[in-house]
Amino acid sequence: MWSHIKQQLWQYRGIFIAAPSAAALVFILRLSGLLQMLELAALDQMFLLRSPEPIDTRIVIVEINESDVQKLGKRGYWPLPDKLLAQVLENLKQQKPSAIGLDLYRDLPVGFGHQSLVKVFESTPNLVGVQKVAESEDSSAVAPPPALKKLDRVGANDFPLDGDGKIRRSLMYLSDKNGENVFSFAFKLAYLYLSDRQIDVGQTKDYLVKTGNVVYPLFQGNDGGYIRAEDQGYQVLINYRSSQEKFQHISIMDVLDKRIPKDLVKGRIVLIGSTAESLKDLFYTPYSSTILTAPKRMAGVTIHAHAISQILSATLDRRPLIRTWTKLEEWLWIFIWSLIGAILIWQQRYSGSYKIKSLLPLISILLAGCCLIGSSYLAFIAGWWIPVVPPFLTLIGSGIAVTAYIARTAGAIRKTFGRYLTDEVVANLLENPEGLKLGGERKKITILTSDLRGFTAISERLSAEEVIKIINLYLGYMADVITHYQGTIDEFMGDGILVLFGAPITRKDDATRAIACAVAMQLAMESVNKKIQQMGFPKLEMGIGINTAEVVVGNIGSEKRTKYGIIGDQVNLTYRIESYTVGGQIFVSQSTINETGSIVKIIGYKEVQAKGVKQPIKIYEVGGITGEYNLYLVQDEDKIFWELPEAIPLKYTVLDGKDVNNTVMEGKLVKLSARGAQVCYDSQVNYLALQPFTNLKLNLFMQGNSQMSEDIYAKVLDKTTEQDNFYIRFTNIPLEVEGQFNALRLCQRTIAPLTPDE
Repeated sequence: MWSHIKQQLWQYRGIFIAAPSAAALVFILRLSGLLQMLELAALDQMFLLRSPEPIDTRIVIVEINESDVQKLGKRGYWPLPDKLLAQVLENLKQQKPSAIGLDLYRDLPVGFGHQSLVKVFESTPNLVGVQKVAESEDSSAVAPPPALKKLDRVGANDFPLDGDGKIRRSLMYLSDKNGENVFSFAFKLAYLYLSDRQIDVGQTKDYLVKTGNVVYPLFQGNDGGYIRAEDQGYQVLINYRSSQEKFQHISIMDVLDKRIPKDLVKGRIVLIGSTAESLKDLFYTPYSSTILTAPKRMAGVTIHAHAISQILSATLDRRPLIRTWTKLEEWLWIFIWSLIGAILIWQQRYSGSYKIKSLLPLISILLAGCCLIGSSYLAFIAGWWIPVVPPFLTLIGSGIAVTAYIARTAGAIRKTFGRYLTDEVVANLLENPEGLKLGGERKKITILTSDLRGFTAISERLSAEEVIKIINLYLGYMADVITHYQGTIDEFMGDGILVLFGAPITRKDDATRAIACAVAMQLAMESVNKKIQQMGFPKLEMGIGINTAEVVVGNIGSEKRTKYGIIGDQVNLTYRIESYTVGGQIFVSQSTINETGSIVKIIGYKEVQAKGVKQPIKIYEVGGITGEYNLYLVQDEDKIFWELPEAIPLKYTVLDGKDVNNTVMEGKLVKLSARGAQVCYDSQVNYLALQPFTNLKLNLFMQGNSQMSEDIYAKVLDKTTEQDNFYIRFTNIPLEVEGQFNALRLCQRTIAPLTPDE
């Protein structure tokens, strides 16, 4: 159960690493406030992308535009005197509006006719004036009109400003410097309008503002994309309808001159305020976030109209307010997109052809990003402001993190691959797309094969874990040597290695480097055996065969699985040459010697009839290489044989490939050397004559023991000897038998050694 879980976790390790990492980084960035402006800008784009809403006919704006300022100025009536303002209010009252909002400061008399204005204030119960409550370093509070203050018909015209100077929030009420709550200008006017229509306006048990069945969510400093925003008072997010054209307008001059269209303001909320550029009552809003044009500002009176319209539309039309998720929901949303980004890249790491594979991650991330933006936009249409920038960053970030993890893994693979190939070859195979295409080419290369003598017998006596441990140690040393001599490891076959010199990159000294590599590999076996014997395992011996020939080399397989390898009968011939070796030997073909010349030290040659080859071939035993390499094998002490005081009975059978012949023959071990022995047999009983290089499996009966020893493996040598005798070279000896042999050799060292004829 646990192993299955670990396997599943490992299978998706890239996702489990990348997704939390990317999400954690984005969480930190978000909590630091670095993403706030980006998130607010994304909100602005939602407003700009949303389809324009119909005009809210319940609100009419009486504007003081630039033309009105010029006309009034020419008549000497600017600033607008109280007398003319009173006339404006009287003209509007005749149209019977539901409420009149005066978004002009009148804390002090202006011009002439102040008493006329005061009388209008006192006689107009549905008139609401303004005051500025909040103070800051660059602005001061402005008192309300005294007459309206006494009648409690004053509202605050303050708006919270974001860090970029835009207005995205409105107030229901806020506290003044005395700690008293002052309702906002917009809320006061909406209250009058709703009260006329018998709609309750009050508070819930949680002290949340409620109009009809609509409860207004109280803005908190970390709602939506905000981080530690100022949230004093009762703030709500403004759900703007659109630009200022979404309300009916009439100029103040038209009102003064009584050019008011019939029923324009009847039963509606009328707002009086400035829209002229010169009066500086203009603010940035989400609709100011244009990309191709200069940002446009919105008049303060229009922003009040949007705030009023939001209350009326939510109460009467069920138009959604802008709501936000809880922090837990937002964090979960962000983390989900982090997972999506990681999964998309991780699942595609092995899929597709080369060209498509390089584009799929980018395409999938782009599509996922479109889905994220689309879902956020649809949620905004429904009245929900959910994060866009943080999940988008986690989507990209987790994708990049997985890509980086895969690249790092690829780097580890490259490093591992680099143990078997040179950097130049790795680059050719991994970085050049052409080098990864299926197909091959015919070229002349030098092939090296190596194999551990008798390792199969050793592995039978060890556990699988111990065998792997030995193999990894051995292959690690050999891979380092091969890479040093710029060989290409084509394949590990158990304890065997197939190495190419000249593929994929051809060099003039391929054959020479192959022989130098082989000698270095044999010399490295001393270090391998020191490590292995320290671990308590038996000593290893290796044979190497080398052949130079023309073969087909390239990428073999299918689009899904490819192997860089070689094909040709010369590959099999190289294996045959290697099969003639005993431990510590290097045999090379005539073609390889022709390529290298006199630099190679040859200590002998043999003419053999290789299986599958019609004509006999010559193979040469290499003892070293001179020149720049200057490497030599240790001289073989196996030529010295000691005669045993008492022959050791044995039984032996012939090994044909991996199979054991059923014919069991008998003989005696009569002489012993450092790594070999001489066997005597009765030719009348054992009618089968053994050819040189035949592989044998032997069992001894030592010191009169009726029980056979463990299996011993050996190869018949091509040494000449007397009739009914042959020499063998041990390829694998069990530790118990090795100990007995060592004891016999120690005893026989006092006897003059016998050297057989060559």
